[in-house]
Amino acid sequence: MQPASKSTQRVIYLRGLTCAVCARKIEEAAAKIDGVKSASVDLVTQRLMVETHAGQDEPRIMREAGNVAREIEPDIQLTYSRNQQPSAPRFRKSVFYASLSLGTALFAAALFLGEGSILPLVLYICSYLMIGGKVVLRALKNLAKGRLFDENFLMSLATVSAFIIGEYPEGVAVMLFYQIGELLQEAAVGRSRRSIAKLMDIRPDYANLQTADGLRRVSPEEVCVGDIIAVRPGEKIPLDGVVKSGVSSIDTSALTGESMPLDAEVGTIVQAGCVNLNGLLTIVVTKPFGESTVSKILDLVQNSRKAPSEAFITRFSRRYTPAVVLAAAVLAFIPPLFIKSATLSDWVNRALVFLVVSCPCALVVSIPLGFFGGIGGASRNGILMKGGGALEALSRVETAVFDKTGTLTQGVFRLSRIVSDDPDTLLYYAAHAERGSAHPIAVSVQNAFSGSIDESLISGVREEAGFGVSAVVNGKKVLAGNARLMRRENIAFDEANEPGAVVYVAIDGRFAGYLAIADTLRQSSARTIAALKKLGVKKTVMLTGDSKDAGEAAAAELGIDEVHTGLLPHQKVEELERLSKNKKGTLMFVGDGINDAPVLARADVGVAMGGAGSDAAIEAADVVLMTDEPDKLLTAVSISRKTRRIVTQNIVFSLCVKGALLLLGAFGAATMWEAVFGDVGVALIAILNASRAMRIAG
Repeated sequence: MQPASKSTQRVIYLRGLTCAVCARKIEEAAAKIDGVKSASVDLVTQRLMVETHAGQDEPRIMREAGNVAREIEPDIQLTYSRNQQPSAPRFRKSVFYASLSLGTALFAAALFLGEGSILPLVLYICSYLMIGGKVVLRALKNLAKGRLFDENFLMSLATVSAFIIGEYPEGVAVMLFYQIGELLQEAAVGRSRRSIAKLMDIRPDYANLQTADGLRRVSPEEVCVGDIIAVRPGEKIPLDGVVKSGVSSIDTSALTGESMPLDAEVGTIVQAGCVNLNGLLTIVVTKPFGESTVSKILDLVQNSRKAPSEAFITRFSRRYTPAVVLAAAVLAFIPPLFIKSATLSDWVNRALVFLVVSCPCALVVSIPLGFFGGIGGASRNGILMKGGGALEALSRVETAVFDKTGTLTQGVFRLSRIVSDDPDTLLYYAAHAERGSAHPIAVSVQNAFSGSIDESLISGVREEAGFGVSAVVNGKKVLAGNARLMRRENIAFDEANEPGAVVYVAIDGRFAGYLAIADTLRQSSARTIAALKKLGVKKTVMLTGDSKDAGEAAAAELGIDEVHTGLLPHQKVEELERLSKNKKGTLMFVGDGINDAPVLARADVGVAMGGAGSDAAIEAADVVLMTDEPDKLLTAVSISRKTRRIVTQNIVFSLCVKGALLLLGAFGAATMWEAVFGDVGVALIAILNASRAMRIAG
């Protein structure tokens, strides 16, 4: 069996791209290039992402993709790096502003002169060419290539038709307000892009690599695992690692959204993208830059998967604009043939209103901008979402399924109870007997003992997997283990009914009591479960490998509706599939460990506790909580729902206003001025509303 060939993805930055319809055309044309597996244009970040099949001539493909983009939108500037500045001369912008200003002045002069002479008509024509000549020229070029139904074609057809029927002021005014609206729209989108650029600032620019000749400043990509780097006060930590020397406070807010600095010392795990606030740190690198936390954040934010709503609007716009153009043609020429009182100029004017209103830019631009804003807002709160699809799915959660250990609990075993006639003596002998064991339960017993352990008093230590340990402590034979160990050694004991693990202790053949060891629930777990139910989550479930007693006790304390215990990883998947068959709405699974990765991938939306979660879990998840606190889940759900509300508002507002104006235009009750609002005004309002998503907080 042949191994699957790997595809590669390259990015071209399309600086100056603002036309949503043009973006769609570039995407479709690039996808048809020989050797291209898929192509996608993100209008918000102005990027063309081209995925090629293995073994293809990538330079040729990228060259053809760039040519396609320039052909469709000649004014854009191509770069191949996010930080590379385009060579676009500002001269073009200056010429455009000068032409627009002069054209506006000529238009005002024509209006002042009024009608009755040839001079106003000449001024109208000159002002029109200065204001909209570029739009008309672009429409003609696209028409020659068989490309119809973009905004250039619609505006040119509407305004030229207005001149033909003698509506000169309306023709110039529509083009003028269209151009002004485009400038305002570009400014609004640019503002959102600048907000997104601030999020991208978490990327470190350099690393201070420790070499035999001293420190050398290098790119983070050049540093290898095991290398030692130095981070001075005020510098960003460039790669994930462990502190080797130094003490400092670290600002983690860029990653976790938490304002409280982290105190770092020798042995502290630190992550790329955080800022060293005061002391000098030397760090041993544990991950290459491509696998670092900051790299994953940048990848998640930039390479977002589209939401169903975005895909719907793209399909909708393909059919919507041609349908409206056809309807406009019918409206212009059919009624005059059958209605005696109808005049061609009146019905053509109504058709022009149709054409101006029909441009779907308000939807095509504002919806992805809204989702991108929500993703950016979530990132600032320490929540990573893998695209608009994950965000939209999270907003519709009705069934929430949780892992227990490390998710709802701290994943740290602690002594919860001692049952004995002499608790202090029991703990003394148990801690000494467990001294040589690295088992988590044995470690918890050792940690619970407040005194110092004298290893010279310990001998004859024997540890048996599945039973426990035996040892001689200060001349006494001590057994510490589970019920099986007591039975095997014929020790009479009372079996305990405790949640969690139980360590039975016998001293010189007599049962001395037991230690109850439990995994402590996180402080915010119960609050999170209760709040999710208030948010409309109809069912909560716990899947755990723990014992029945431990699982049911935790579920009861947390208020979880359903619990399944004693599950192996594959059994968790089976339970999740069973729950999926009976669910309504979206099913969410929240977990942290490597054994949760299959379940995270299987759920409608998988949420990984990212701060201490495994890389496998983070890769499989759709949402990553950077702080390991369950209440971040509430913030994630809140942000996703607020973002979806903003997107829904834009869809409803745009369709309602456009629909109303189309009807008014058909009945002759809407003029060109209302039509301009229906296109430019609606788009601007929708974009400004979508930009609110960038400021969303939980």
